Amino acid sequence: MTVAELLAGYRPRTATEAADVARVRTLAGSAADPWRRVHPLHVTASAFVVHPGTGRVLLRWHPRQRGWLQVGGHGDPGEREPIAVALREGREETGLADLVPWPDASLLQVVVVPVAAKGDEPAHEHADLRFVLATGEPDAVRPERPDAPLRWLTVAEARAGATEDNVREALSRLAELITGAGPVSARTP
Repeated sequence: MTVAELLAGYRPRTATEAADVARVRTLAGSAADPWRRVHPLHVTASAFVVHPGTGRVLLRWHPRQRGWLQVGGHGDPGEREPIAVALREGREETGLADLVPWPDASLLQVVVVPVAAKGDEPAHEHADLRFVLATGEPDAVRPERPDAPLRWLTVAEARAGATEDNVREALSRLAELITGAGPVSARTP
């Protein structure tokens, strides 16, 4: 499913998210490849990895952002399916070979994230499409690099340590899924 197809049935939950979704829909409708980094706003895909049996969420230290965040990143050349990018990135960054979309392949959240300039890379924005992935083998986790450690937390612990409002919102939506406290209205049918 392409970015445009994925967003066609997506219902934003907040006014900020609605504005972000509108921007991403415009990008997906106007760019031949919305994943290309040449665009000042380009698509990325990320995921919150959960272990449904314990209700814990796995976070990765991101040195550039100086925070514990979900796994994810850029699409490789030729990649077009957001969930496939999230799965590949999740497997690469966690070492978990058994990751699957959970409870299905629906979007959890859409967020436009500003990225500061670094070296030769100018400031730009990521149109981040966020999913939930699950593992049945939480002890098999292995960090991709020594400077990118991983840690399992309860959703409440993760939410308390989050520094970005959009991450706290995503974790609240994740808590709804884990506890079954109600539908996540932003999820596509």
